[in-house]
Amino acid sequence: MAAPGFWDKPDIARRTVEEVKKLKRWTDAYLDLRRGIDHVLELAELLEQESDAGIERELEAEAAALSTGLEQLSLETLMQHHEDHLDALMTIHPGAGGTESQDWAEMLMRMYRRWAERRGYEVNVLDLLPGEEAGIKSVSLEIKGPHACGFLKSEKGVHRLVRISPFDSQARRHTSFASVFVYPLVDDTIEIDLRDEDIRMDAFRASGAGGQHVNKTSSAVRLTHIPSGIVVSCQQERSQHKNKATAMKMLKAALYQRALDEQEKKRQELNATKTDNSWGNQIRSYVFQPYTMVNDHRTELKIGDVHRVMDGDLDPFIEAFLKQSAVARRSGGRAGAGSKA
Repeated sequence: MAAPGFWDKPDIARRTVEEVKKLKRWTDAYLDLRRGIDHVLELAELLEQESDAGIERELEAEAAALSTGLEQLSLETLMQHHEDHLDALMTIHPGAGGTESQDWAEMLMRMYRRWAERRGYEVNVLDLLPGEEAGIKSVSLEIKGPHACGFLKSEKGVHRLVRISPFDSQARRHTSFASVFVYPLVDDTIEIDLRDEDIRMDAFRASGAGGQHVNKTSSAVRLTHIPSGIVVSCQQERSQHKNKATAMKMLKAALYQRALDEQEKKRQELNATKTDNSWGNQIRSYVFQPYTMVNDHRTELKIGDVHRVMDGDLDPFIEAFLKQSAVARRSGGRAGAGSKA
């Protein structure tokens, strides 16, 4: 990168820098683990020479940290696609059921925000449409961090809630559904062919918080991709120009994911193995009553502490999905094949 003329072609230079950064994350992680292993071995040798409670405690802590680091790196090696290393765009939409489902969609939004915060990821609300009584009608979240899309792709699908409704005066049990979609936020290394004549832009007044300015001017932007029918909107910024730029990024992400989905559909059509799809895309159930349980229908992983999961502890489900996907790739099958609700 220090070579003369490296920055003469800025686009190529930026892509090269991003690739170097991506590779450096792998090498840095490996070197950190290598140093950790050496340190643990040194502590073990010291402990053999003399019994010391302080050294023993340090050895146990270092070994535990090393085990966690190895597990994390092994998971990241399961991400084989370019988009796995990109930031993620997540959208959440309630199913039929009005306030019940809208409240469930908001609960899911909080769950994913808590998960991202646990990992130190950055979360930006790009577009949010509040519900009339409670909850949300839709939300688009930008989640930025290493391998964000690779981890969150396991969350794509329908999520089912079973609970005693706080909105039912007779305290009856209700079942609600919400759909989650995850798209990779495309970077400069991915080219998406977008023609101006294929995009319709509508400006409108933003809703919700944001002060008087955001409600008095048509700063929010809605983009419609005419050939595909994909619609995205953004009202995060006060500037229409900034909202348009963000909406364009969201549109590119949706189109890129559409292309990936088409490739996957063709691959599945070539796959002779047929699976039971009676539950559609439902991937997970969250039961609050009459017992507490979160059940992933693809991996059959069950966790009894539903409140812990709703507070963002999703890693066990994500890890199980990634490992199952890796096994399926090696065997030529599909993750979640044969699982039922």
